[in-house]
Amino acid sequence: MLLSGAAAALAAAVPAPKTWSANTISGEIEILPEEQIGVIRPELHGQFVEHLGSCVYGGLWVGRDSKTPNVNGYRKAAVEYLRALGVPVLRWPGGCFADDYHWRDGIGPAAQRPRSVNTHWGHSVEDNSFGTHEFMGLCQLIGAQPYLVGNVGSGSPRELRDWMEYCNFPSGSSLADERIRNGAEAPFNVKYWGVGNELWGCGGNLFGDEYAQLYRRFGTFLSKFGEVAPFLIACGPNRDNQEWTEKFLGGFEGKQLPDGYAMHFYSNSKLNATKFTLDEMNAQFATMAALEEAILHQRRLMDNVDPDKKMGLMVDEWGVWDRMVSQQERVHGRLWQQITMRAAVTTALGLNVFHRQADKLAMCNVAQMVNVLDAMLLTENEKCVRTPSYYAFLLTKAHLGKISVKATPPQGNATELSISASRRDDSLVVTVVNPRVDAGVRIRCVVRGREVARASGRSLFHRDMNAFNSFEKPAVVIPQRLEVTVRPEGMLVNLPVLSVSSLEVELKSS
Repeated sequence: MLLSGAAAALAAAVPAPKTWSANTISGEIEILPEEQIGVIRPELHGQFVEHLGSCVYGGLWVGRDSKTPNVNGYRKAAVEYLRALGVPVLRWPGGCFADDYHWRDGIGPAAQRPRSVNTHWGHSVEDNSFGTHEFMGLCQLIGAQPYLVGNVGSGSPRELRDWMEYCNFPSGSSLADERIRNGAEAPFNVKYWGVGNELWGCGGNLFGDEYAQLYRRFGTFLSKFGEVAPFLIACGPNRDNQEWTEKFLGGFEGKQLPDGYAMHFYSNSKLNATKFTLDEMNAQFATMAALEEAILHQRRLMDNVDPDKKMGLMVDEWGVWDRMVSQQERVHGRLWQQITMRAAVTTALGLNVFHRQADKLAMCNVAQMVNVLDAMLLTENEKCVRTPSYYAFLLTKAHLGKISVKATPPQGNATELSISASRRDDSLVVTVVNPRVDAGVRIRCVVRGREVARASGRSLFHRDMNAFNSFEKPAVVIPQRLEVTVRPEGMLVNLPVLSVSSLEVELKSS
């Protein structure tokens, strides 16, 4: 409800950020810490890396002899930034690239690895210098779990089964001993395995029931090698394609279902990243409401055949996909796009969706980590810039591992606000996204049944929707301190226009 009386007067006394809009509205948010939704698994903030453009080569991997500061071939700045972000799980090698990738091409001495053509992304020559061991090394450096996507489109069950044995069997078999000779004495213990990618498109142009047969065939040969049982992930639909899901799940009568089921959901736009209009920005923001509806629809279809919810719903490719600028692609590689304040808000709206629907999700992977689509980092020669989307992830990192709780948005003029909240013991985190460019919001945040001991806040904001961090000016859009006033009536805070704000709250012991 809108504020009135003493509460409104108290809200008016809270200092406003320097970028405050002359147009200000007020509202109240209610947090219900006892109404639990589910654990916000760290995997909901997962990432994705594909051999596409300069995501891997020139982005993450510069080579051991590069002039760019590196850690054994990995870009040093990228490693440091990603480790600080706390990436929980990393998906690789695709994407469309996965269903034309043969893992044996990427092992052994780098100079002896075959050179192949990347048919999906510009027919560039792939030298395979970044393969299984290099990917595992990256995961170890940044603290991420590996998620490998197997080749179903042009591969065989034997090929995927052997990759699993190579990675996970301790020793004694020819494949395990080959891994040891290649420098990895301990098994990689990979848990997450994708059985193909986008089988409705670049992975084979199949129908859902056709892929169900193919999945069952592949899955028959994928078993536990070593200590870690594989978590097998099936390709789900493009966005909310319910027909694909119905046909796929209909092919499992009496058969074991996959462990995970992954849909893809991109927020596409017709405009270049730095040329957005108000209408196009709002249209892109609205795609996150469609994402939330898709999660609800897909989970219901899954529950019809899996009432015990043993199969996890995933969104293992998602994010902002704007219209490409051909000149930028020529310089930086395919699907390179600038990341603006508008993109960060869209990304934060998606993260709030995942937090609110935590009981329905097992993993989500933003596309992609570096230099491609909704990237965390952009690189150019020796330069490495953290994007506004990076900071959206950083601001919401405190939710991970906590229990999502119910939060009710304001009514009336502030209904556009997006909110998620989570709690562990007396620690509470609240993320509020203000997608409006015409008004800041003075909010009163009420925690029902609990008193607030103290609170702090940070906010990512810029009044220009097209603002971004460039290689020349890398700190145009960065988080800033947000003042939070704690009073008996509740927490009071001024949200800037076009902002992602996170409050970390300590509750008084009950």
